[in-house]
Amino acid sequence: MDYKRLPNTDIKVSKICLGTMTWGRQNTESEGHEQMNYALDQGVNFFDAAELYPVPANAETQGETERIIGTWFKKNANREKVILATKIAGPGDYTKHIRKNLSFKKAHIDQAIDQSLKRLQTDYIDLYQLHWPERKTNTFGMRSFQYDPNDPWEENFEAVLEALHQNVKAGKIRHIGLSNENPWGIMRFLQASKTPATKMITVQNPYSLLNRLFEVGSSEVCHRENLGLLAYSPLAFGVLSGKYRNGQIPPNSRLALFERLARYSGKNSFKATDCYYELASDHGLSLTALALAFVNDRSFVTSNIIGATTMEQLKENIATHKVKLSKEVLKAIDAIHEEIPNPAP
Repeated sequence: MDYKRLPNTDIKVSKICLGTMTWGRQNTESEGHEQMNYALDQGVNFFDAAELYPVPANAETQGETERIIGTWFKKNANREKVILATKIAGPGDYTKHIRKNLSFKKAHIDQAIDQSLKRLQTDYIDLYQLHWPERKTNTFGMRSFQYDPNDPWEENFEAVLEALHQNVKAGKIRHIGLSNENPWGIMRFLQASKTPATKMITVQNPYSLLNRLFEVGSSEVCHRENLGLLAYSPLAFGVLSGKYRNGQIPPNSRLALFERLARYSGKNSFKATDCYYELASDHGLSLTALALAFVNDRSFVTSNIIGATTMEQLKENIATHKVKLSKEVLKAIDAIHEEIPNPAP
């Protein structure tokens, strides 16, 4: 396994990060435990969760993913072997069941951290992330920013950082990061940071062959500000595994179960997927290997968050850390991207 330092820390995390958002809904507790056992045996030391998980969000299952991780820690007494990341949910119609008046005010951050620690059965979280911005901006499949003059949000970057810093000082969290954030928000948080302990060190955003929008502005931020991308949806909700090609929708797949999770299901996304499939086949690779190896190759990516509902998928995903794409393949990928740029937002 390859490892890379979390920016501005001495913590080394595996290039492959284990995503967990299916545990508690698509995966049982025992299946989650099996995935963690296998991942750790393969050198994966970085797990990513969220208080919202599993997805899609609902009141009945909220927090189950963290709880499953917690029972695994208790069962194996191996907390020190894992670099653990989780997230606080932002405001939204689909998160009202988590807490009243969701915001990033100190009281809400404190409550969210305490509840996550309890479910996770741990005394500390290595990386604590803001799951998405409080303000109204383009996230979760929204391609363009639409200014809303009635957005009630008021700038509070310093206050949010201070609230997080108090939890760092208390030993509850070690480092802080962002998620689903845009260049302006990233830079404002970095500008507001007064000490190393209040600096955002990572941003967790979608990044894949079907969505390379991160490259437009945020990748430069990563390089110049020493920020790391934790790339999520590198297989574009499974589309880049090839299992939906030719109109197929396998039973129990995400598109079969959850119709709203369809941001990668447009006509051009499937057209581009077919092109990448042919490229992979021409070079003796699976489409999954091509897609994940591409993300692993990017210099601004600290870790690539993979997820799986079966052990077969998990084994293939983790094994891609060994795949190195040739200059010829990378050039061909860019040619497809020029022809069908960012088909998914």
